[in-house]
Amino acid sequence: MMSEPVASAVPRVLLAEESLPFRRVIREALMAFRVCEVDDAPSGERAFEMALKREYSLFLFSLPLPDMTGDMLDRLLSKAYPLVHTGSHTAPPVIFLIRPSDAMRFQEMQRDVRVRGSMPLPPKLDVLLSLTASLLPERQGLAFPPLSPHVS
Repeated sequence: MMSEPVASAVPRVLLAEESLPFRRVIREALMAFRVCEVDDAPSGERAFEMALKREYSLFLFSLPLPDMTGDMLDRLLSKAYPLVHTGSHTAPPVIFLIRPSDAMRFQEMQRDVRVRGSMPLPPKLDVLLSLTASLLPERQGLAFPPLSPHVS
């Protein structure tokens, strides 16, 4: 049986992107400017496993992943997430990371109420902060949190 989330818990973000440099930039930017913790995965399969083990406030999925598309990962999680996390009625909102060639495909996916937008790759800080402004609290005081010693 899963325990209920603590109200003061720090929001957690799940990031799925194949490129380690892109994952690092996005993770560090979010943790510097938003109150959140970021878990990242290089593949859809790993992200799916992580999402079933932990509760998240936001998903950031690249459309092209090495083993499945980001929208397929999101569709699978939209079904499985509420079954595993009993306090959740739906999966968290999702922002897709897209390359220029994905723009037309993203237009079709925007109809889903959980889709909160897209960010072009390579990552753009202003777009990332704009998209997450209403989803994650702004970090006050220190502009940069202490860096964690581990690298994913």
